Amino acid sequence: MAQDVIIIGAGIIGAACARALSVAGFDVTVVDRGTVAGGTSSACEGNLLVSDKGAGHELVLAQYTATLWKQAAADLREQLGDSFPSVEYDPKGGLVVATTPEGAAPLLAFAAGQRAAGVDARVISTDEARILEPDLAPWIQAAVHYPEDAQVQPTIATDALMASARLSGARVIENTAVLGPLLDADGAIAGVITSEGSLRAKRVIVAAGPWSAEVAALLGVHLPVRPRRGEVLVTSRMRHRIFHKVYDADYVGAVGSDDSALQTSSVVESTGAGTVLIGSSRQQVGFDGRLRVDALHEIAGKAMRLFPFLADAAIMRSYGGFRPFMPDHLPVIGEDPRMPGLWHATGHEGAGIGLSLATAEMIRDLMLNRQTAVDAAPFSLARASLAPHLTEVA
Repeated sequence: MAQDVIIIGAGIIGAACARALSVAGFDVTVVDRGTVAGGTSSACEGNLLVSDKGAGHELVLAQYTATLWKQAAADLREQLGDSFPSVEYDPKGGLVVATTPEGAAPLLAFAAGQRAAGVDARVISTDEARILEPDLAPWIQAAVHYPEDAQVQPTIATDALMASARLSGARVIENTAVLGPLLDADGAIAGVITSEGSLRAKRVIVAAGPWSAEVAALLGVHLPVRPRRGEVLVTSRMRHRIFHKVYDADYVGAVGSDDSALQTSSVVESTGAGTVLIGSSRQQVGFDGRLRVDALHEIAGKAMRLFPFLADAAIMRSYGGFRPFMPDHLPVIGEDPRMPGLWHATGHEGAGIGLSLATAEMIRDLMLNRQTAVDAAPFSLARASLAPHLTEVA
């Protein structure tokens, strides 16, 4: 019997979709040329943020997702038991600061726009900021507290969602590459050809993160997803000295930029393991995974502008990953109008962990022909802002 849904990609978007669909009664097969959480989902910080998103469709999706993660963490713990590692859901909140007088006004204006959109964005004094973060640098000029920001351990969260999907009947096929489509007589998707043989399905979802354009091309359509490289430093363990996700206001601009050149900003937070994660950078270099010392140098320098004590911290390691960048800064969630049966759940850039649960719900509800919790039209491949990018240019 044909599988109801094939999901290409075993990162957190694919895992969340597999869980939502299998619980809803779909027969689900996940296929990945690597392993579960083997790509972008294991090379990020696990952010669940509203603080970095301006008023608009992505913010609405993020606000809805923020209502899902706390319950999902509890449900996964109950379903998988104490023997499965915790997803480390931490509603730590965020603190965004301006380190220069010039940066203060844009930060406060951005926060005002978010408050108008329903975000809990609290302008606080610099003294209040140092009560939240006692080791914060003395030259901070402005600060906004975001109680709704949270974090999970991304690799464990991905594994947990996939384990939950398996318990609901989902099948996961690892180390298997997709080579092409199976089409019916009308040109609709009927499955995929893989390195291990053919898989048949009524629907195929491309959830391959930054590799989604490559997968889509194999299936016969152009998808304008590009990889955007990011680097992170990890300190050795230390006593807990950073209590929120803390970043400078430049981070928001870097997130929304189209510039392909290197951009860095300071993003600093502690982990449950006692290390400190220090980011972040954004750069479009294709899939070139070489270490970029210039990016790490800038990241470290800007982090010390926020927390001077980090100058004495030992760096244990660094890592980098690729985020799926879309030219209009919105993910694609839904069916491809060019090929019936082909669906996409990709293009979330650095917000995939946070948006995964809402994306999965949207895919599920669209497949069930029922009302989505968040308007799906802005995330459709047919949206006007993507039209100029859907024709491949040689």
